[in-house]
Amino acid sequence: MDINGKKVLVFGAGISGEAAAGLLVSEGADVVLYDGNTKLNASEISGRVPDGVKVILGEFPEELLDDIALTVMSPGVPTDLPVVDKMRGRNIPIWGEIELAYVSGKGDVLAITGTNGKTTTTALLGEIMKNWKESVFVVGNIGNPYTSVVKGTTDESVIVAEMSSFQLETVHSFRPRVSAILNITPDHLNRHHTMEAYIAAKERIAENQTSEDFCVLNYEDDVLREFGEKLDAQVLYFSSRRKLNRGVYLDGTTIVCEIDEKIPVCDVSELQILGTHNYENAMAAVAMAYAYGTPLDVIRKTLKEFAGVEHRIEYVAEKNGVAYYNDSKGTNPDAAIRGIQAMNRPTVLIGGGYDKDSAYDEWIEAFDGKVKKLVLLGATREKIAETARKHGFTDIVMADTFEEAFEKCVEYAQPGDAVLLSPACASWGMFKNYEERGDKFKELVNQL
Repeated sequence: MDINGKKVLVFGAGISGEAAAGLLVSEGADVVLYDGNTKLNASEISGRVPDGVKVILGEFPEELLDDIALTVMSPGVPTDLPVVDKMRGRNIPIWGEIELAYVSGKGDVLAITGTNGKTTTTALLGEIMKNWKESVFVVGNIGNPYTSVVKGTTDESVIVAEMSSFQLETVHSFRPRVSAILNITPDHLNRHHTMEAYIAAKERIAENQTSEDFCVLNYEDDVLREFGEKLDAQVLYFSSRRKLNRGVYLDGTTIVCEIDEKIPVCDVSELQILGTHNYENAMAAVAMAYAYGTPLDVIRKTLKEFAGVEHRIEYVAEKNGVAYYNDSKGTNPDAAIRGIQAMNRPTVLIGGGYDKDSAYDEWIEAFDGKVKKLVLLGATREKIAETARKHGFTDIVMADTFEEAFEKCVEYAQPGDAVLLSPACASWGMFKNYEERGDKFKELVNQL
């Protein structure tokens, strides 16, 4: 689509919306940046985007629809809003920020989605690529908008992209050279409403791939194993539970790549990231890198050097004999289960936050004697407490603020214990994002 001289609406003034506005201006578009949040500061937003971008906050002015050639949706904005339906009724094209970047950019895309493990896998694959290629960009849900790097891409570039279900809802021509879906468990049902819609959004990552492309899937996920049978792309599986005829798997403690031939990659004892879930993330990255043609020595060296990502079962410090771990990225029950599984000592756990319509039964069951005290806060605290009591867990303390929750953890934790921030909920309502929540936790730990 030629957008030079056309009026384009960017819906949502977060970091991806601002980056999209900047790219559109550079392409010659007449840009309107809209957000319904009246608490935002229009002049501050205007200072972060190019001159000429019109910033509108509050109620949507429907007369805008009369001359818009394209709408670019930020991932945080639901696509089922009445005004978006009106755009569809007028046949206004609706793209996401990812679609805009893909259409405008150059290079090969390696894209990763899944309920959990996306950030670790994306960061690891990004490091592998940086150790092999000159021009590498790590973008997407990892916190760096794809549209912000487009002008620096060339035909030789590799773009490693973490993709959320929100971002995948609004792709059209997006076609990764290699894609991966790591796992699918319930999440974001307040946005997608049904599990079927959530799965369908995730699966869109591969919808434009052809037999020249690769899709990496978790063999142990029933939904994904079935999905692999329907794809045009070449499918590679990974598994932590069984040997595969074609894919990457765990043989005892050895990660094995068996695609063209059987090749031992490394022993998990050589990795700096811990836990079966991280071995699965590593195997997915190995499969993607190998499918893309990366030399095995580059893959192997990077795997051994990779130290993990911030806010994901991140060791902060030991204070007064108590180990503090920041797993603020545990924003849903399945991710938080992995945080608990990584603990090897009695644990005081901080849980609760924004309600994404999740169920907490499996999370509570995963406590398995490890969790000695559950400190709850946020909108979900009563719901989680009720679930916990139903499963026979009653060592529960309520807190009204994050600082109070932390103070209670310090009070209850004894030398030899761990304090784990792994909330099983989003941070919205108390913090801008999980990073801010994790940073606050680390600040409080370091003040002890």
